[in-house]
Amino acid sequence: MFLMEIRTLHRWDLSIPEAMDTQRRLASQVVCSGDPGEVRTVAGVDISVLEKGRRPDGRPSGRAPARGAVVVLSYPGLELLEQAVVEAEVTFPYVPGLLSFRETPVLLEPLSRVRKPDLLLVDGQGFAHPRRFGIACHLGLLLDVPAIGCAKSRLCGEHAEPEWAAGSQSELRDGGQVIGAVLRTRDGVNPIYVSVGHRIGLSEAADWVLRCCRGLRLPEPTRLAHQVAGGPASGGAAAKPTAEADRQMSLFGTQEEIRGKR
Repeated sequence: MFLMEIRTLHRWDLSIPEAMDTQRRLASQVVCSGDPGEVRTVAGVDISVLEKGRRPDGRPSGRAPARGAVVVLSYPGLELLEQAVVEAEVTFPYVPGLLSFRETPVLLEPLSRVRKPDLLLVDGQGFAHPRRFGIACHLGLLLDVPAIGCAKSRLCGEHAEPEWAAGSQSELRDGGQVIGAVLRTRDGVNPIYVSVGHRIGLSEAADWVLRCCRGLRLPEPTRLAHQVAGGPASGGAAAKPTAEADRQMSLFGTQEEIRGKR
């Protein structure tokens, strides 16, 4: 089992127009079909933007500090195997549709510290994006892993309301094109917006999201990543691997053994 390898697709010091052009260029490389096959590990990522104007160490800053978190869970047990958390400053402005250029640089370091998962779930859009290249697509290409966007709100497109029961879904369409699925993950709760990130089909993506839910609205990998990104520094409790997760870890080797295979 290898640690995550991160590809170089472009530089990160881009202007807003350059970032949009980069999305349009890379969108053609996204693979919107396939299935991850045998899945033993599922990762989730999220970031938490901290108090603006203060660095993570408390010193003043003109930029917004953030905490990026990555968790790797076993599958099907969904037990925590690994987590990595890094605090850094976000340097790209908040622009709807360009979330990836704001958040991904914060996630690159923690991603480099964990094993490469069989499947990645991202708290954000994938193909359901005005330029068909949300953060789930960006991370999927950077890491070359099957990736799914699991957003809590809609960025673009129109849809009918899915039925009340868990598992119900409706198509998310934009300009006549199906760009995602509006998926009810729990009876009667608000649906989430699922879209292809990379190397997976839409129906397979919706199925995997349901498999990763534990009777809650959000899939466990992104829910736990959100909790970890909240971290002790902001009053949250960091997650810890369970005894079962420790047993699962022994199947993959120690962190030192994994690093030796990089």
